[in-house]
Amino acid sequence: MHVDEAMQSRRSMRRFLPTAVPQSVVRHILQVAARSPSGNNIQPWRVHVVAGTARDKLCRDLLQAATDSPERYRAEYDYYPTQWFEPYLERRRRCGFALYETLGIGRGDRERREEQMLRNYLFFDAPVGLLVTLDRRLSAGSYMDIGMFIQSILLAARGQGLHTCPQAAFAIFHEVVRKHLPLTDEELLVCGIALGHADPDAPENGLVTEREPVESFASFHGFAEKP
Repeated sequence: MHVDEAMQSRRSMRRFLPTAVPQSVVRHILQVAARSPSGNNIQPWRVHVVAGTARDKLCRDLLQAATDSPERYRAEYDYYPTQWFEPYLERRRRCGFALYETLGIGRGDRERREEQMLRNYLFFDAPVGLLVTLDRRLSAGSYMDIGMFIQSILLAARGQGLHTCPQAAFAIFHEVVRKHLPLTDEELLVCGIALGHADPDAPENGLVTEREPVESFASFHGFAEKP
């Protein structure tokens, strides 16, 4: 698959088939993604991969925590701002409304919206889950490094005909994850990633979010030719 095709076809899938993904394929994806750039090649990432009973037990406890007492838990970093502002607020709203519309969930239907949110902790039924961590002793530049690494995982998965969904929702329940996986004290849970074969019949997987045109976010300087 050409890299352009991988990037254009990559979408966050929210329903997967139960089709197994061999460990060898996951290893290959991570081996390719490990070529991601990082400052001075420090490679600040770690990945904990779960499948089978390990995945099921983790999902069970995450779902229980998110259902019974979500207020007890908090991520160790702020993913979103405490105060939203434009143009980001409107983009966020459009994305959320579009997803719920594909699922037939009304804007005022809090119960069904909550049910959909909780599916995060099932890895959206994907047979493989990845938990990505970063050494907390590092600085802001390493967040850029790990972002590039995560994107590389998503694109390498497309190269294997698979799909993914990066999920910051897992960071909230890092205490639950630590009960199941051997995270060191220095490891900060950044996100989870669902990995598998996307369900082609799931309406939510047909959602293609819009992107801003290049003219809205880029400026060009010193080029002789006109666009």
